[in-house]
Amino acid sequence: MTSIHDVARDTGVSTATVSRALRGLPNVSPRTRALVQEAAARLGYVASPSASGLSGGRHHAIAIVIPSTARWFYTTVVEGVDSVLRREGYDTFLVILAATATDRERLFHNGLLRKRADAVIALGIDFTADERRELRTVDMPAMVVGAPVRGVRSVGIDDAAAGRAAMEHLLELGHRRIGHLGGETEYGMDHSVGQDRERAWRTVLESHGIAPAEDWYALGSFLMPQAKIAAAAMLRCEHPPTAIFAGSDEMAFGAIVAALELGLRVPEDLSVIGIDDHAWSESFGLTTIRQDPFEQGRIAARTVVDELAGLLVPVRATTASISLVERRSTGAPRPSVSASPTEQSRRTTSM
Repeated sequence: MTSIHDVARDTGVSTATVSRALRGLPNVSPRTRALVQEAAARLGYVASPSASGLSGGRHHAIAIVIPSTARWFYTTVVEGVDSVLRREGYDTFLVILAATATDRERLFHNGLLRKRADAVIALGIDFTADERRELRTVDMPAMVVGAPVRGVRSVGIDDAAAGRAAMEHLLELGHRRIGHLGGETEYGMDHSVGQDRERAWRTVLESHGIAPAEDWYALGSFLMPQAKIAAAAMLRCEHPPTAIFAGSDEMAFGAIVAALELGLRVPEDLSVIGIDDHAWSESFGLTTIRQDPFEQGRIAARTVVDELAGLLVPVRATTASISLVERRSTGAPRPSVSASPTEQSRRTTSM
């Protein structure tokens, strides 16, 4: 069967240009459009059902479903998505999906996507089984940015690996009393991100023979104000941590502000590490596990555009890269407070 690659090879242009030419999109010269159309007819190219249905000019728009516009991660992903879709001639529209059954019903079962979009890119949303069936019914390409969703293409980091990298950095510096700020997002959507990062915190501590104290864990809701309150309470406990692993940079900012307001120095009295490499992280001097949401957005957009162009795109989870960025918010603990209460008790017993 002739594929879009065959048409591209025959004409000497890219598959994206072939797709735009056959769908009547802008940014294709009349000469190139005629060349592509002649080659497609001569080679007998027939687009896939989803691509051919969309080439009739139904929408030329892709829906971006987002829990909120207030989060740096979400807005940066959207910028990455738009950088690809704009060049490919697609319009985009945002659907702000609150964590309510009514909103989800309106989006998936009352035909909002079907009436306005050719494909959907969802940020931080775990599709239910019914919602996945609805997407298959309308033959709509879908992509998730965030934790993997069964049966849907996705791109995101390995949250457990990011958590382990953050914890190992603190342990290598000599910290044993390490707190964690985490929990679900305030929107109650992508549960597994917070769960995987918290699990990494507990698992790494236990693998080093450290029992995490109850006071060392607090819900920060992935937001700075809530994290500041939670971190302040953690730092006032009887045996406060010497370091805090925050499940996001925004929560790490809250921990730094809380420490400073309590008269603690960062990192002399408290080390703080986050995950993201937020746009403000360098200004805060925050050590973090970097991810690239802009590039994740680009990958998501490229994937749905390729599928709409008739390419066979496998259903899989793409793991985005992470890396440790060391700044001034982490350092070795003061010797007198480096041990955990569990280790101090063990030492006393052995004497």
